[in-house]
Amino acid sequence: MTAVLDSSAVLAWLQEEAGAEVVDPLLDGGVMSAANWAEVLQKVMAKEADAEATAADLLVLGVTVEPLTEDDGLAVARWWVRARHLSLGDRCCLALAERLAVQAVTADATWADLDPGPGVLLIR
Repeated sequence: MTAVLDSSAVLAWLQEEAGAEVVDPLLDGGVMSAANWAEVLQKVMAKEADAEATAADLLVLGVTVEPLTEDDGLAVARWWVRARHLSLGDRCCLALAERLAVQAVTADATWADLDPGPGVLLIR
């Protein structure tokens, strides 16, 4: 496993935005929480694109989806206490990264001052 991918990182890659080149090598072995996976697919649907094809493509590229556990739920709540500006999806990503002891990868610059254990990689 390379890293836990935040929705913003995967969306930047899908839309060929700045930082996509950082995300590309992390897809093979990258992990997403089920919450972040749903967020990406929702954004794809909002653009009237094919979410099923996008999901299939990401899976073929080596992304795996990890369910959230009961313990993750508690970690997500603790992240709310530490950083209330983070969305639920952001906190799910960080909780999963903590559990798996790998870096969280994001395009969200507001994560720069966080201390999530193994670290945060900002893609831009």
